[in-house]
Amino acid sequence: MRDAVATGLAVAGHELVDAGTYDDYPYAAAAVARALAAGAERAVLVCGSGAGVSVAATKLPGVRAATVHDTYTAHQSVEHDDLNVLCLGARVIGPELARELVRTFAAASFSGADRHRRRLGQIAALERDGLDGLPEPATGDHDS
Repeated sequence: MRDAVATGLAVAGHELVDAGTYDDYPYAAAAVARALAAGAERAVLVCGSGAGVSVAATKLPGVRAATVHDTYTAHQSVEHDDLNVLCLGARVIGPELARELVRTFAAASFSGADRHRRRLGQIAALERDGLDGLPEPATGDHDS
C-alpha cells in the first residue's frame, strides 16, 4: 500500500514526506500530527482497516482525519470538512483504488462555505474545550 500511496501522490505532482512505519498506529498518527504542525498541508495514514489510525489521529490537536474507501468521500471530506488526514485500510482496498483515493484527496480544496467554516469552528471549540466548548443547540437548530 505504501508504494500505491507514494505513486498516487507523485502522479498528482505532490511531494511525499515519509513519516515512517510503526507497529503501533498511535505512533504513526503522532508522527503525522507533528508533520502537520510543522507545516505539512495533508497526510495519509494506513493500517489494516483504516479505523485504528483514524481513531488515534482524531485525538490529536489540529488533525481532521477520516477513514475513506470511496472517491466521493475522498473529495467531499476536504471540500466540506477540510480533512487533512486521509486514512486507508490496506486489508479493505487494493492498490489501484488507494492511488485513486490519494489523487482525489490531494486534488480537492476546502469550499470555504459559511456553514462549513461554522462547523469547523464548532469542532475547534470541542477540541479546545471538550464538551464545554459546544452549548446545546437551540430547538429546531439542527440543519443538515
